[in-house]
Amino acid sequence: EIEKVQREYFLREQLKAIQRELGEGDEQTVEIEEFRKRIAAANMPEEAEKQARRELERLAKLPTAAAEYGVIRTYLDWLTTVPWDKVTQDNLDLKHAREVLDEDHFGLIDIKQRILEYLAVRKLKLERGNTIGGEAIDEIRREREGVILCFVGPPGVGKTSLGRSIARAIGRKFIRISLGGIHDEAEIRGHRRTYIGAMPGRILQALRRAESHNPVFMLDEVDKMGRDFRGDPASALLEVLDPEQNREFRDHYLEVAYDLSQVMFITTANWLETIPAPLLDRMEVIRISGYTESEKIAIAKGYLIPRQIRENGLKKSEISFTDAALRTIIRSHTREAGVRNLEREIGRICRGVATRIAEGTAKKLKITGPRVREFLKKPRFFGTEELVERTSIPGVATGLAYTMAGGDVLFIEATAMPGGKKFQLTGSLGQIMQESAQAALSYVRSVSDRYSIEDEYWSEHDIHLHVPTGAQPKDGPSAGVTMAVALTSLATGRPVRAEVGMTGEVTLRGKILPIGGVKEKVLAAHRAGLKTVMLPKRNEIDLEDVPDEVRKDIEFVYIDTIDDAIETALKPKKKRKSRSASQNKGTRSKKSKTNEKSSKGKSS
Repeated sequence: EIEKVQREYFLREQLKAIQRELGEGDEQTVEIEEFRKRIAAANMPEEAEKQARRELERLAKLPTAAAEYGVIRTYLDWLTTVPWDKVTQDNLDLKHAREVLDEDHFGLIDIKQRILEYLAVRKLKLERGNTIGGEAIDEIRREREGVILCFVGPPGVGKTSLGRSIARAIGRKFIRISLGGIHDEAEIRGHRRTYIGAMPGRILQALRRAESHNPVFMLDEVDKMGRDFRGDPASALLEVLDPEQNREFRDHYLEVAYDLSQVMFITTANWLETIPAPLLDRMEVIRISGYTESEKIAIAKGYLIPRQIRENGLKKSEISFTDAALRTIIRSHTREAGVRNLEREIGRICRGVATRIAEGTAKKLKITGPRVREFLKKPRFFGTEELVERTSIPGVATGLAYTMAGGDVLFIEATAMPGGKKFQLTGSLGQIMQESAQAALSYVRSVSDRYSIEDEYWSEHDIHLHVPTGAQPKDGPSAGVTMAVALTSLATGRPVRAEVGMTGEVTLRGKILPIGGVKEKVLAAHRAGLKTVMLPKRNEIDLEDVPDEVRKDIEFVYIDTIDDAIETALKPKKKRKSRSASQNKGTRSKKSKTNEKSSKGKSS
């Protein structure tokens, strides 16, 4: 074995001597020269260039068979291929940007306006910098160019696709990584070179793929990161998204500073509550609420139907949808804030039409409201008849909730049974919601005489409060007023008006406190067919965000106390006939019977 190694070494030395005689370098020499050229052409910062040349000197002294040779070679390959100064010039034409954004997405006015503002500021700075002189341009370049936006909204409203449109509008490259389910800090910062198979983190990997120093970089599902013994990736993102720190982002693998300040970062989330506060503080939050019915119809006509026609091999002349058909799909087969399921159902219909055309049983089809049933079968959702049915008995109230999927309608049911003062809560309720229920019950019991509820009612009955869809966890204080109304309805025997929905946090003194997610909740009420919505008085200003077409269909009642909510929500008490009147009626009936008997006796 020793002789074999010595012979191999001797032959390699001979090969090197022959290559020198022929004017050719060996593989190692050629590779080192190649790295030297790449380092010179990469235009690295001074720190990175010193590190690269230091590692290159180490590489030149190592034999190719050494274990560390491959490690250093891979490191230099990463160091020289990361885009240190490759930038794309922004297209600052505001008209072009507006056209691109409108072409790809319907609505979303706030986000489009924010992108146009960014381009306008860049344009003015560059134009006025050119008129002032070179020093001004250098100052502009030194300023932070990066923008860090956070799109928050329910699934299917276009958060991810909007990032691509923004990149196309301003002429930058687009890269996206999903952070959902990430638990390891090294996914962001990379592994140190001491580990076998170490690599940079996802940030630098994505920038290398993009080959650009200033792309539009989308961090998808930032609210779904986890944490465990391997670290907290959300904390690692602080350095990436902090404008004061990301000029010198240090990946554990490269170990040199990399400037991320020119990158336009866009994060997406369904829910802000799971994002750590320090991370949220570094982002400009832009909320994307759900779409109204008319907006969904416009999106279906302008975007979804043409796309599904193309994807299913149809021609425009072979299929058409009426507005009535689209309303049927939206109301009976999809109840969502976005349009993802709407596109799926349109796709099902298009595939059904394609099958009929391929079989020769039809040449073209017009999809009307009744014909939707042929392709989508039975409806999945029902309209106001469900509200009427579920709230027809006392003890059931309709609340409005804000979830990760947008706004939703929530039924709260209360029932009583013989027992002794027990209060049971079911429906996967969180701690805050359980405390809201306790506060609602305490207030209703404290004002029992106001609503003619006998004290014995509470002492002789157990109360059970249930929130259906028990498999779905629920939490938050905004259902407090709905619980109070349901309990009062149960105790008084007065049913809740079917067309009324409500939301608001309650206090033990009967006050209604403001809540969040007003726009999403109102849109959910509109989708469900509610005609009256009760909101905390201090949330009146939030209705400015609700579209006019929704506001004109709903009557808004602003409540300041639980008593206001109870009087508005409960049906009037049925008038009972007085006891004296019934007694008089009984007396008259007895007299009439006596007279009848006497008359019969006389006649006989």
